Amino acid sequence: MTAPIDRLLGIMARLRAPDGCPWDRAQDFASIAPYTIEEAYEVDDAIRQGDMGQLRDELGDLLLQVVFHAEMAKEDGHFDFDAVATAISDKLVERHPHVFTDGTADTAEAVKLSWEELKAAERARKAEAKGRTASILDDVGLALPALMRAEKLQKRAARVGFDWPETAQVIAKIEEELAELKEELAAERRDAANIHEEMGDLIFALTNLARHLKVDPELALRDCNAKFERRFQFIESALAAEGRTPDQASLAEMEALWQRAKAGEKLKKSA
Repeated sequence: MTAPIDRLLGIMARLRAPDGCPWDRAQDFASIAPYTIEEAYEVDDAIRQGDMGQLRDELGDLLLQVVFHAEMAKEDGHFDFDAVATAISDKLVERHPHVFTDGTADTAEAVKLSWEELKAAERARKAEAKGRTASILDDVGLALPALMRAEKLQKRAARVGFDWPETAQVIAKIEEELAELKEELAAERRDAANIHEEMGDLIFALTNLARHLKVDPELALRDCNAKFERRFQFIESALAAEGRTPDQASLAEMEALWQRAKAGEKLKKSA
């Protein structure tokens, strides 16, 4: 009986064959990459919903992305799926000496510290191979969502003491960045590039505050997006009951409905 992973690999090879699927054959690493990212978020969504059936399906979709990339790499003579599996297996063994060799780590915190030390050594080896000095910021993925990458950059810098010791100082920095943005907006001739830069500085400072408060900024913004959707859809439903659409209502009317939606959510929370 064919193992499920071998069946999947066979299906992918068949789809990429000269007489396979025209769409699958037309893809390359760059065209598939956005789907890989999307599928990772779908996995996260299934976990957040606590839907195990959906999680199984979404994990399958994510695995397909790995198989797709591995098949394309195999066709170009770079590596295959077995090489991918071998590489991650080797890495797991290397980064868990307390399990597979003679290392010791009795707590989750000790494991994390050991993991970071091993990753630092790995960064140093990679930098040396490129003829440069390693940076603590190396390997913070450029493809990460900007908000998530900002948080990771800040965490890395904080490890070596480059961080505000008090939350109040972070808030002061936010106020400073907001003042600079206001100054740009109040300029007689607005400079779009300067506004762009100041807006980025403000978002970066807000991300820093979230980190200090131990709030995941990416997750907080996602939850805020969901809240906005709920409340705006309440506005749409309320107006539809009157035979109207949002573009037929005034801002004051929509704001009043927004406040009704907000009050209703607060009531449900307190119930």
